[in-house]
Amino acid sequence: MTQTDRDRLLVLKKAQKGLITQRQTAAELDMTERHIRRLLGELKAHGDQVVVHGLRGRRSNRKLSEEIREKIVQIISKEYPDFGPTFASEYLAKKHKLRIGREALRQDRGEKLYLIAMIDDATSELLAQFAPHDSTAENMRLLWSYLEKNGRPVAFYTDKASLFRTAPKIARDLKQLPRDEREPLPPTQIGRALRELGIVWLAAHSPQAKGRIERSFGTAQDRLVKGLRIAGANTLAEANWYLEQEFLPWWNQHLVSAPANATDAHRPLGPEHVLAAALSRVEMRQVANDYTIRFDGEMYRIARADICAGLRGATVRIECRLDGSLWVRFRERYLAVSVCPKQPLAQPQPAPRRAEQKPERRSARPAVSEYWRETQKHLLSAKDMPMWAASLDRTRTRDKLD
Repeated sequence: MTQTDRDRLLVLKKAQKGLITQRQTAAELDMTERHIRRLLGELKAHGDQVVVHGLRGRRSNRKLSEEIREKIVQIISKEYPDFGPTFASEYLAKKHKLRIGREALRQDRGEKLYLIAMIDDATSELLAQFAPHDSTAENMRLLWSYLEKNGRPVAFYTDKASLFRTAPKIARDLKQLPRDEREPLPPTQIGRALRELGIVWLAAHSPQAKGRIERSFGTAQDRLVKGLRIAGANTLAEANWYLEQEFLPWWNQHLVSAPANATDAHRPLGPEHVLAAALSRVEMRQVANDYTIRFDGEMYRIARADICAGLRGATVRIECRLDGSLWVRFRERYLAVSVCPKQPLAQPQPAPRRAEQKPERRSARPAVSEYWRETQKHLLSAKDMPMWAASLDRTRTRDKLD
């Protein structure tokens, strides 16, 4: 469900509760009142999924078959290897009677890869690698390679992408506060790693501000793409091999210049700078009373040998490292942990069925005790004067009863 779907659902929920009219709902969602009534009926019958289109996630009826796609790829590889998507789609329709959109053709060229690059501002020396995603982990891997090769620079200059800068979350009906009045936001994982390594992070306010790396991307878009096509690189490993063996050596041989100041500002890595620990995903968790930690849907138990004073209820640092391992640190030492086996959920036991019995018929009268029977028996058997024949002796009574 996208954010647009959530916003539409919120408006429909208001109409369902009677907070706004159907006419107001139709105006806010830019729909007809008849369509709003239909959506409200489906919302009541089928729930929140009514805002999601029924065809979402299904294969399009106009999507080309795999045989035709394979034929198109073979024709382009053989006859039009240096054509762009728009030009190639025109020739396919004109000469081969195969119609395909330029965006679909762009996707059929192969696996989509991202080029992550770093350039030295003083010498224009380039370091880059292809990655399947432009993610925090892939940027950290490239940063690791740079730090091992050159040491710690004074600062890194990047754009304001979410990988490097935490964006403030502001409600729609609120205005953004001035920069000096905002509360400081926590750093991203890359920002935290740079801080632990003693490296300053600087943000570029425009693409022109980091023009050196932008111009390098322009060169790579032309020369690197054509070189990959000639080399026949079709996979991530083949693309990175060509990048390391052909393109980067050519770049650093022909396009690198001498720095204006020969002094190297890089600082060596010290024993306190553990790249595996800094360049990882770091989270903080609290130790439970039974010396367990919950993280990413799993429960981890701390080894008995590592339990020490002050550990119960303390906050520990969890490091998800780039090699996939998980490390837990308390103060200055790491703790051995193991995943607790998941306990199967207890299935509710059905109540035993009682034998069908006819309900006992209860008497409308209460049960009669033996004492009551004896009393009634004595009254009925007495041979005294009947009540109607008795006279009242007024000598010992008052004329008026209280």
